[in-house]
Amino acid sequence: MNSGRVSRHARRQMIAAVATVCALSAAPLAPRAVAAGTPPYTETYRPQFHFTPEKNWMNDPNGLVYYKGEYHLFYQYNPNGNSWGDMSWGHAVSTDLVHWKQLPLALSYDSNEMVFSGSAVVDWNNTTGFGTEKNPPMVAVYTSYSKATGRQAQSLAYSTDRGRTWTKYQGNPVLDVGSTDFRDPKVQWYAPTKSWLMTVSLSTEHKVRFYSSKNLKDWNLLSEFGPAGATGGVWECPDLFPLAVDGDEKNIKWVLVVNINPGGITGGSGAQYFIGDFDGKKFTAEDKGTYTPPAGTVVQDFESLHFGTWTSTGTAFGQGPASGALDGQGTVDGFAGNGLANSFHTGDGATGTLTSPAFTVDSPYLNFKVGGGRHPHQAGTVLERGPLPEGTVLADFEGGTYGAWTMTGDALGTAPATGSLPGQQQVTGFLGSGLAATFQNGDSTTGTLTSPEFTIDKDYVNFLIGGGDHPAGQDNPTAVELLVDGKVVRSATGNDDEALNWHSWDVRDLAGKKAQIKVVDDNTSGWGHINVDHVMLSDTRAQPVSRETSVNLLVDGQVVRSATGSDSETLDWASFDMRPYAGKKAQIQIADMNTGGWGHIMADQFTTADAPAESVVQRAAWVDYGKDYYAAVSWENAPGYKRYMIGWMNDWEYGGSLPTSPWRGAQSIPRQMALRTVDGRIRLKSEPVKSLSSLRVGRSATAAGVTVTSTSQPLTDPAAEGRALDIEATFSLKDAERFGLKVRTGAGGEETVIGYDTTTHELYVDRTHSNAVDFNSAFPGVQRAPLQAKNGKVKLRILVDWSSVEVFGGSGEAVITDQIFPDPTSQGVQVFAENGSVTLDRARVWHLGSYRD
Repeated sequence: MNSGRVSRHARRQMIAAVATVCALSAAPLAPRAVAAGTPPYTETYRPQFHFTPEKNWMNDPNGLVYYKGEYHLFYQYNPNGNSWGDMSWGHAVSTDLVHWKQLPLALSYDSNEMVFSGSAVVDWNNTTGFGTEKNPPMVAVYTSYSKATGRQAQSLAYSTDRGRTWTKYQGNPVLDVGSTDFRDPKVQWYAPTKSWLMTVSLSTEHKVRFYSSKNLKDWNLLSEFGPAGATGGVWECPDLFPLAVDGDEKNIKWVLVVNINPGGITGGSGAQYFIGDFDGKKFTAEDKGTYTPPAGTVVQDFESLHFGTWTSTGTAFGQGPASGALDGQGTVDGFAGNGLANSFHTGDGATGTLTSPAFTVDSPYLNFKVGGGRHPHQAGTVLERGPLPEGTVLADFEGGTYGAWTMTGDALGTAPATGSLPGQQQVTGFLGSGLAATFQNGDSTTGTLTSPEFTIDKDYVNFLIGGGDHPAGQDNPTAVELLVDGKVVRSATGNDDEALNWHSWDVRDLAGKKAQIKVVDDNTSGWGHINVDHVMLSDTRAQPVSRETSVNLLVDGQVVRSATGSDSETLDWASFDMRPYAGKKAQIQIADMNTGGWGHIMADQFTTADAPAESVVQRAAWVDYGKDYYAAVSWENAPGYKRYMIGWMNDWEYGGSLPTSPWRGAQSIPRQMALRTVDGRIRLKSEPVKSLSSLRVGRSATAAGVTVTSTSQPLTDPAAEGRALDIEATFSLKDAERFGLKVRTGAGGEETVIGYDTTTHELYVDRTHSNAVDFNSAFPGVQRAPLQAKNGKVKLRILVDWSSVEVFGGSGEAVITDQIFPDPTSQGVQVFAENGSVTLDRARVWHLGSYRD
């Protein structure tokens, strides 16, 4: 990677090749400070019944195996810090999948390699020769990342003392195909052929390979599966296992889990699965991927030479529809007919909009095809920069000096920059002729720039920011910080983009305080610099300029629905639900306001219809529909042939930015998996392991026969309140459009909403008001999972921890896992209904203790 000279998308792909994962996103909020002397596992957001290491970074679960009464949980771990790096295998064990004991580091990085994800088996027949028949070895099969070459290959380590100490095999690697994207082996014993079976990912090719071995050392290729299903990001951490359908041992299907990042059902990380058959060599999925969208009326297909009555601004869309790929663009496919709207005219550097005439909404859905860049519309942005807010300018970096601001290090030179510095891409978006830029001599320099003390006497601090995405609170930040009494109370970082854009801090709660602004560059890697200009106090929030590549539905001039591409030149179906706007005037707007990587949008085949079209991602099957369930893999050798699965409870869109310290990362609750026929389709279902009930403390709080109408009300039993809860609830549908429970409710409208939408037949979790949500733009939002009511009832199982919710709908076919960061005092539980009534037939609420008790 050239120093700082790659797009955000390219940076993610590079980190994916190195990290067994994709890249991290921005965070304008530092981790919550941990008071000196705070005992471990009592910190503000520390999960109580989800496994976390005492300190430092954790991601993918690895090496899941049961041996001599213990479930082993290994995991990707940085022994040296709270961010990704120095990847090794941490280790914990449990006798019941609920109470965990952390053990010393198992497999460590060294000067030659990092130890990436993989699996572990018990070599009962000592096929490796690493143990004896009386003491069979435990063998770890892991991806070895070579620091010298960047190649990823599969290697072995073994233990003869129940996983307490490990020896790396001297003949490593045992499987090397010369790739930098070949990782995450899941190994199991395949009895019919009396051999070992490896399922491993060719991540950027969206393929899973199957290999066979008699001794875990010599491997033969059997077959490949893929591309299939969702392919918007790299494929990682595959897992293959058999399950009985509806408990019928004579009807066995195989499940292939393929984790993907980004491009999951929520846009970021996700765990998809395929159901099919495995014959010992090849996996064949039942779903062939064919799709016919709902019939409807085409209102724009871009088949004429001109845009007709649609109006364009800028130059991005040219003078008329494109007939496919434009000069410099990769192959474009997935559009219908001969034409499409394509904003790649003159490349990603052009911007513009294409807007339909106003029309009256008289159809339930607007279906269309979309492709291109993944730059979603952000609420509060404007298409063009407006006039400057009025206020007090603290620094505009004009006049050739930094004035009274003080400087350390050498990143800022001796005077403000006047634009792009040597070796830097074009810098845009600053005002006047000067800005503070830390690219002096490239990304290799570091330093700080601190303002004189000032009094906060207005509602907002506005400033322009660009440059690297290295949030405060992470190692080596590139950030702007607001200091009060010497402590960081607000922070912001760049977006791996040289274009400066407005950022605003609401500082009304700090009125009258003395403060300072500090520009920090402590990073010497790619994008290790920050650009800042026009710092000011104002009673008006500055509006950032849009960087979107999106298709929008406008009602009364406001964006009410939006869709973006997936960093792909293949167009796919998307849909807008227009039912709430029936009878209103609306417009379709295709907007390209981005000049960076993948800074273009494509659209075609706008069709009004009575049913929504579904994208490949929506048609794919997902283990979990939440934002925070990734790298999901299952235990081998579990007693009773049970299949238990666990996932990393995080998302690479913001995983490195979580406001937690001294640890970062948690694992989900282990879940028992099964195949059930739901609505005529075989689906993977999951439920929390039954042993979780051993953590229930005291009596349960109950509620029954509670009818609510268009309101929210607390559960009457005060014992229902808490920070760590296990809730079982059953509702009877009446006429409410949405209903459910609100958890972790508190002052100021703080809440996490767990609901059911009768208009869309979906379970949903809304964490937009769950307190700390502004550390990353990808964090707040609503996650949805398809769920049909059964006999007029909706059943929910909700696990609430200090910083997460896991929601199991129906019989476990709809699951949503989301992290939340509520105030510790927010402990309420409420039942609600919107636009009608619902009856809570029965609810039971248990308090849960710690897995360490």
